[in-house]
Order: sequence, then C-alpha cells, then structure tokens
Amino acid sequence: MSTGLNATMRREIGRFGSRKIYLFSMVIVPVFMSLFFVSLMSSGLPLKTPAAIVDLDHSPMSRSITRSINSTELIDITQKLESYDAALEATRKGEIFGFFVIPANFQSDALAGRTPTLEYYTNLTYFVPGTLAYKGFKTVAVGTTGSLVRTTLVSVGIDPEMVGSLIQPLNIDSHQIGNPWTNYSYYLTPSFLAGVFALMIMLVTTFSITTEIKYGTSAQWLRTAHDRIMVALAGKLIPQFVVWTVSAMFMLSLLYYYLHFPMNGSMWAMFAATLLFIAACQAVGVLFASIVPNPRLAMTLSALFGVLSFSFVGFSFPVQSMYGAIGVFSWLMPVRYYFLIYINAALNGVPLYYSRWYFVALIVFPFICSLLVKRLKKACLTPVYVP
Repeated sequence: MSTGLNATMRREIGRFGSRKIYLFSMVIVPVFMSLFFVSLMSSGLPLKTPAAIVDLDHSPMSRSITRSINSTELIDITQKLESYDAALEATRKGEIFGFFVIPANFQSDALAGRTPTLEYYTNLTYFVPGTLAYKGFKTVAVGTTGSLVRTTLVSVGIDPEMVGSLIQPLNIDSHQIGNPWTNYSYYLTPSFLAGVFALMIMLVTTFSITTEIKYGTSAQWLRTAHDRIMVALAGKLIPQFVVWTVSAMFMLSLLYYYLHFPMNGSMWAMFAATLLFIAACQAVGVLFASIVPNPRLAMTLSALFGVLSFSFVGFSFPVQSMYGAIGVFSWLMPVRYYFLIYINAALNGVPLYYSRWYFVALIVFPFICSLLVKRLKKACLTPVYVP
C-alpha cells in the first residue's frame, strides 16, 4: 500500500508542475484574496455612507438637523434634493444609500407643539451601508426629538435638571463582547476568506479528479495505486492538502500575527480547525466528482455549493432567522462549522469544549464522501467523457 501511495503522490506532484492552473488556484488566488480583503476592510468600519437630505422646510432648525447628520461619522450628505421622488430615484440608481426627509413647516409645527414627523429611508439591499445609514439617521432623529421635548418642557416651567431625567431615566452602559472596537474587518474578513478558500479547494479537487477521466488517464492513476481507489485519492489529495495548508498558514499568520486580529481563545484550536476544514472541503469535492464524474458538471456543482455558502452559513444573516427549509442547508457546508469555531475560539474565547461538535462535524465529511468512492472507481476504470 505504501508503495502505491508514494508512487501516486509522486505522480500528482509531477502534475502540479505540468499545469500552471494548480499554482494559480492554490497559491496565487488565496494570497491575492487575503491581501484584497484585508485592504478592502482596512478602516475596520465603513464610514461616511453617501446619503441625501430632502429639506422641504429651509428653516434654521432644518439646517441644524442637516449639519447634525453630516457631522456624524457614519453619513456623508452628498446630495441636497428638493423632493421625495428625486431622492428615491437617486437611491435606485445606487448614487446614495438612504435619504432623510424634513417636512414643510417643520420648525413652526415643532415650536407650536403639533408633533411633525421626521422620515428617513435606507436601501437595505446593500446591507452594511444601508444599516449604517439607518443607524446614523435614527441617532439624529432621536436626538432631535429629545431636544424638542426638552425645549417644550423647559418652556412650561419644569426644572432643566428634572427634564433630563424624564427624557432619559436610565443611562445605558454598553459592552460589546468579542469585538468592542466594532471593527467589521475582524468579523467579515476571516469569514469571507474562509468562503473563498473553501470554494477554491472544492474546485481544484473536482478538477484534479475529473480531468483524469476527461483525458483517459484515470485507469493509469488507479494502476499506480494498485487499483485501490482510497489509495489513489489519498495519493492525489495529500500533496494538495500540504499546499493548501501552506496557503492557510499564510492567511492565519497575516490575520493574527501581522495584523493582530483578536484571538481570545486557543490559536492551536484554530490551526486544528483549519486542517480539518481543508480535509472536509476536499471531501466535498470528491463527493461531487463521484456523483457527476464530468469536469464541467462537477465543477459547476462545486462552484454553486461554494457560492451559496456565502448566503447560507450566517456571515451576514443569522441562520436562526432563515426559513427552516433554507436554514437546513447551512449545516451541509463545512464553512459553517469553521465559521462557528472561529466565533467561539477567536472572538468569544470560550473553552474548546463548547466547539467539540463542530470539530466532529468537520471530521464526518471525509467519511461521508467515502460512501460513493466505488462509483468513482467504476468511472475511472471505464472513462467516458461527455462534453
């Protein structure tokens, strides 16, 4: 067995050198994506979201509100429009991510106690900028409301100090566990990198297996492994696993040692999770190659599975809030378990015990893929390529 394994591994290493796509997919793409996401989120929190103001009052009070909105770090008033329709059109074109409407006669109604309404609209199609615009608008609207109430109460003779306790009877002391800096990069960059990494692993795995069938070399591949499909797969995937591990260590070193991303738990746990994650993604690639031993179809399945993982695993929308029929797919993706281990180990720093089932889930994936290797062996022995 060891002779067949060594011969298969040498054969696979030779294939690495013969096709530049392996170097590009396994080294250049992970390194480029690491640097890309790190630079993209270098500020940590996106600031100055483009927005518009629709001032229908043009009073000193409305101009004060406009200055308050523009002074927040989350919003940049890039347009001052004269109608709701114009602001909505600019939002649809993507020029702004939200707009704030100050109604006509706002100042006179406010001073007369007629409770005017402040309106603000945000485009949550773009989740992050839309949420930031919403947060900035709401802060200004609540502050304006409180200021008006304070002015009204003081004008009727209530003590200013008592007014403050009436408007805000409780002081909120907020502590953001795991990410007190509210740094989006600490959360999104490792998540997106894991998703891209999983996608590339599955694509390369299915490509390396199904191209053997496409070019009719699969029978030779099996003979090199003494006709043992598990030995053939091990000889093919182990060299890839080593290269993927080197690329993963670069990403981990960049994040946690060079950029000092938070690591509140065990770095060894993240290292172990990364190794299991690579093996699990390779197993999924083998599974797709076994189900559809055709390069085009197998890589299409891998690409679809990898791209959907960005939506289903809970990076930006919690799985608990998804429809049950949709949320169940998240548990079929290795990146989901790696994501949960990262949250527990790096951000929250909880003991490894609470992530034990996520590690078990990553270990299960290679066993699942082994259920269909006989089908793959049959396809390798009688290779038939369908364009």
